[in-house]
Amino acid sequence: MTNFAGLAASLATLLIGSAELACAAGAEPPPAFVEFESPLASAQPLQGYLRLPDGPGPSPAVVLLHGCGGFFKQLDERWGKRLAAWGYVTLTVDRFGPRGITSTCASGPPAATVHDAYRALSFLARQSAVDPARVAVIGFSQGAWLALFSVERGAIERNAKEKFRAAVAFYPPCLSIKGDMTVPTLIMVGELDDWTPAKECRNLAEGRDDYGISRQKELGYPIELIVYSGAYHDFDVPSFRAPQKLLGHHLEFNEVARDQSIDALRKFLYATIGGQERSQ
Repeated sequence: MTNFAGLAASLATLLIGSAELACAAGAEPPPAFVEFESPLASAQPLQGYLRLPDGPGPSPAVVLLHGCGGFFKQLDERWGKRLAAWGYVTLTVDRFGPRGITSTCASGPPAATVHDAYRALSFLARQSAVDPARVAVIGFSQGAWLALFSVERGAIERNAKEKFRAAVAFYPPCLSIKGDMTVPTLIMVGELDDWTPAKECRNLAEGRDDYGISRQKELGYPIELIVYSGAYHDFDVPSFRAPQKLLGHHLEFNEVARDQSIDALRKFLYATIGGQERSQ
């Protein structure tokens, strides 16, 4: 999630080395780099990494949205590869590259990005390998906020031609989400997260708004919340085995929480959009 040049260089070196080893071992093919058909205001389309699972289609699919530091390639390597091995088509969106953005950690998501999840969904819906009735959106940190915002009841979801069937948010900023979700929703956050606090997500899942006022619980789908004990922000990112600080916030990998989130995600996706229920 960070945007430090040294960290980016280290991650790039690790990813290149991993890719070379995978090719040498005859592992799964690399993802396809794709451009979306819907142009942005800059006349440049969105782009991302597309992975297709083994076996006959059409298959359920997942849109992956990165956080405020970018690193969509690392997100694809971390989660896209795993999800494809489970039998899902995956599309990891690069929200920053076409826009010339390097980081939005200090400024929040640009307004134009609120439609990115549905641009990705529209692209997937046109692919013969995808079952358009079984697509989920998964976001991380700022991308998790975009995932939740995309499926809560409102103008963005209402005006979209295609619809998501499920949403997953890893450590999202929960404070500004109303909570009237149009699809089954799973939120996973660390108990010690000081950037996107678990308390705010508890309020959201329990039907309270930003001011502690209860909402009508019969509206929308209930939110499933998992809070991981002892875990901080970016608990699924192995490059933070050595804890780091970004804008005063603590980032740290937690292997136990990461492994538990893998299992929770696998079960949630299988229950909501189907697929091959097998561990990875």
